[in-house]
Amino acid sequence: MSKIEIRPVTNRKELRQFIQFYYDLYRGNEYFVPFLYSDEMATLRSDKNPSFECCEAQYFMAFRDGQMVGRVAAIINRRANERWNCSQVRFGWFDFVDDVEVSTALLEAVEQWGSERGMTEIAGPLGFIDTDREGMLVEGFDQLSTMYVNYNYPYYPQHMERMAGFAKDNDYVEMKVKVPDVVPEKFAKITEMVRKRYGLRVHKFTRKELIDDGYGRRVFDLLNETYQNLYGFSQLSERQINKLVNDYIKIADLNLVTAVMDGDKMVGFGITFPSFSRAMQKTRDGRFLPFGWWQMLKILKWHKTPIVDLLLIGVLPEYRAKGANALIFDDLIRWFQRYHFEWAETGPQMESNDGVLSQWQYLEAVQNRRHRCYRKKL
Repeated sequence: MSKIEIRPVTNRKELRQFIQFYYDLYRGNEYFVPFLYSDEMATLRSDKNPSFECCEAQYFMAFRDGQMVGRVAAIINRRANERWNCSQVRFGWFDFVDDVEVSTALLEAVEQWGSERGMTEIAGPLGFIDTDREGMLVEGFDQLSTMYVNYNYPYYPQHMERMAGFAKDNDYVEMKVKVPDVVPEKFAKITEMVRKRYGLRVHKFTRKELIDDGYGRRVFDLLNETYQNLYGFSQLSERQINKLVNDYIKIADLNLVTAVMDGDKMVGFGITFPSFSRAMQKTRDGRFLPFGWWQMLKILKWHKTPIVDLLLIGVLPEYRAKGANALIFDDLIRWFQRYHFEWAETGPQMESNDGVLSQWQYLEAVQNRRHRCYRKKL
């Protein structure tokens, strides 16, 4: 068998090849959900992604006999390394055929690139920042994926287990939650108590408040505060926040965005979107044209899906004990019922975050996926 050749991505044509490999590798897989091609291109281009103000990256492709058989991104997030006092190179966008020589060669390329820049450990799969996709799927291969998490074949973690030095560093779990016909009594009682005792209230924003009055930015300022101690988190800069506001807030159904206020101070938020998973499966490799735009419009405008994605939820620590989370769920559940959503799917939650995971005990919820990050000393 011929030798694996590793090539760095050096131009826009090669970057398109790097991105296209993922769509080709999973073509026909019933659980795979394509990512938006335009989002992938914008994230990986240094002139488009504001994360490059604190990150540097190099992308590698693997070839055997002239055919592309794998890819990986090597990323150094200097801001995160300073925050966590480490010298870490991240690997992400890690995809490969079922050949351990390929997966090994790709990670060796990341290790060498990182070592040349003074890094002493490698970890991943991770993105540039915390809002990028994180973790390798290790459970839930028979579950429909989402736009916001990695999907991979079962042989991926098998390869990681065979590679010397790599060990589990962190696990994320995701939950599938039945939308109840009636708001659970526990939420209703806590909500009433919180309103009376602490004066907290739910607020539904207008587009003007979020965009023109700056509350959209405040959402992500709050995310910086609430997520700061989570695994690998890197504080979002002004440019990064502006991009997130444009990517999410401007297109959100504001009935599905809930804030908790203490007077004029925002102390918690929940951002949810109708699931785009089935709509994305009907696109051509994550592209809107020729007919993908219609599939997305049906979801955005008419909510033609039984699933809603719990995209981002954050509450300031001092307000979690006061029951602010219950206010968010009490409000959102009522909107989920109006839109006839049947299930809600959470984003990745750290398996060690008992405070977050415990909130599902009052609902009919099951774990449906698990993602894992690995780490190795160099």
